[in-house]
Amino acid sequence: MVNIVIRTEDLNIYYGKRKILEDVNVDIYENSISAVIGPSGTGKSSFLRSLNRLNDLIPGARVTGKVYYRGRNIYEDDVNVYLLRTRIGMVFQRPTIFPMSIYENVAFGLRINNVKDEDLIYKRVKEALIKAALWDEVKDRLDDGAYNLSTGQQQRLCLARTLAIEPDVLLLDEPTSYLDPKSTKKIEDVLLKLKERYTIVIVTHSLNQAKRIADYVLVFMPDEDNVGRLIEYGPSTQVLQNPVDPKTREYVEGLIG
Repeated sequence: MVNIVIRTEDLNIYYGKRKILEDVNVDIYENSISAVIGPSGTGKSSFLRSLNRLNDLIPGARVTGKVYYRGRNIYEDDVNVYLLRTRIGMVFQRPTIFPMSIYENVAFGLRINNVKDEDLIYKRVKEALIKAALWDEVKDRLDDGAYNLSTGQQQRLCLARTLAIEPDVLLLDEPTSYLDPKSTKKIEDVLLKLKERYTIVIVTHSLNQAKRIADYVLVFMPDEDNVGRLIEYGPSTQVLQNPVDPKTREYVEGLIG
């Protein structure tokens, strides 16, 4: 039996008076990669941020409906949002590099979580860099500034920083959109290995990427009022090769979007 890690029920997202997403109902399964696809402006990133309440940080943003993480509605008043974001980590489109060493970039999340044991910090940093397929490239220059890394390496460094705090779920918002094909392949190879241990949700504009790595695909499309809706969801082979919704077929065939 495959476990449901995240479930949304009638999820709606607003920015001010404008509705961005309407009535999203979907299950995200354990140890899988779910790719979120669709044209720009359909609420894909907003959906991703709703899964660990990062929309809370956007002035005027409002969420209605329910998002369950392992059976608990994360929008209940007594939820520890800070702890939630350690369990559901996020990697953004552009690498977010801090002006410090490679080592301290990865250790950052541990330090702000009051981990004091330096041996444990080193162990976690090394493990995270190995998981992100970056250890062999940086192990002899951990004290170098992180800005000396290539863009692809910086993105894997951000992934390592997230992995160091030992999350359960990884959210990735177009993590390869600024990368060359070689760096993109490295990230994809890493994600395919990581899904053995983590549940992954990735927003991507690349249908080929979704075909290569996704187990499930969510398709967002605008309705007549330009509000984003989840129009199709299912195993990637079914959605991408034999879609049910005509708009999905048009998008997959490159006729819209």
